Amino acid sequence: MDLLCCETTETECRAYADPALLNDDRVLQNLLKSEERYAPSSSYFECVQRDISPMMRKIVAEWMLEVCEEQKCQEEVFPLSMNYVDRFLSICPIRKSQLQLLGTACLLLSSKLREPRPLSAEVLVFYTDNSVSFDDLWRWEQLVVSKLKWELSAVTPGDFLLHILSRLPVDPPAWDSRMIRRHAQTFIALSAREYKFSMYTPSMIAAASVAAALHGLDWTRKSGYGLPRLLDELTRITAIEQDYLQGCLVQIEEMVSSQAQGTGGHTSVTSGSVVGGPPQRPVGDQNTGQEKILEYGKAGTPTDVRDVHF
Repeated sequence: MDLLCCETTETECRAYADPALLNDDRVLQNLLKSEERYAPSSSYFECVQRDISPMMRKIVAEWMLEVCEEQKCQEEVFPLSMNYVDRFLSICPIRKSQLQLLGTACLLLSSKLREPRPLSAEVLVFYTDNSVSFDDLWRWEQLVVSKLKWELSAVTPGDFLLHILSRLPVDPPAWDSRMIRRHAQTFIALSAREYKFSMYTPSMIAAASVAAALHGLDWTRKSGYGLPRLLDELTRITAIEQDYLQGCLVQIEEMVSSQAQGTGGHTSVTSGSVVGGPPQRPVGDQNTGQEKILEYGKAGTPTDVRDVHF
C-alpha cells in the first residue's frame, strides 16, 4: 500500500509512489496485458454513431476538462471519464442532445473511482446550467455502468507514467521529475480530447507524452541522450513498436503546435468568456457565439459550451 503524504492541499492527502510496485516488472507487464481490455472502438463514428461527430465529442470533452480543472480534480479523472465516453459510444448510439448528459454521467463515475471526495451531482448539474436534471443524471449513471458491464477500473495513460519515468535515466537532482510528470499529464489530457488518439493504446500515449515532455524541456539535448535514443529506451520499456510510438509523438506535437498557433496558448469554444466563471450551457437555440461554432463544424453541435480554456 502507498504511503500517505499531504502534498496538494491542506485537506487532501496524496500517496507517495510505492517503490515496491514501481520496481516490479510484473506490475508493468500486467498493465500492458490488460490495457486492450478497456479499449474503445476507433471507428465508432463510422459504425455506430449517426447523430454526433468527432467535433461534437471534442467540444463536450473540453467542457469536461474545464469542469475538472475548476474543481481541482485529480489528473486521472478526466482521461478515465473520456475512456467511459468512448467505450459507451462504441456500443450504444445516442442523439446529439444526449452527449453532454453522457459526459456528465461519466465525470460522476470517474470521480467516484479516482477522487477521495467525488464530484457531487449538484455540482455537475450546476456546471450544465441546469440543462441536466438529477433524475436524468442518475438514470444515465446506471445506464453507463450497465453498458460497460461494471468494468470501470480501466487502464489509462496516467497509470503508466511513473512506471516509465522510473525506468528512464533521468537524473533527479538535475531534473524536476514532478515538472516532467506535469508536462506529460498535460499532453495526456489534451490527447484525451481528440478522437484520433483513440487508435493508440494508453501505454503508447503515455510513452509519447513522456517523450514530448522530455524533448520539450530540452532534456534530450542537455543530457546528450538524443530523441532517437530516448525512443529506443521507451520501446524497450513498453515493447511498443517504434514506428507507432513515433507516429503518436508526431500527433501530440502537431496537436500542441496547432493549438498554440491557432489560439495563442488556450482554447475557447465560444467568444465572450468571463474569466474565472464556470463553464455554462445556454439554451440550445440561442445564437450566442454562432460564428465560433461554425468554425468548429457546420453541423449542429450537442451543446454551446462557453468558457473553455487551457
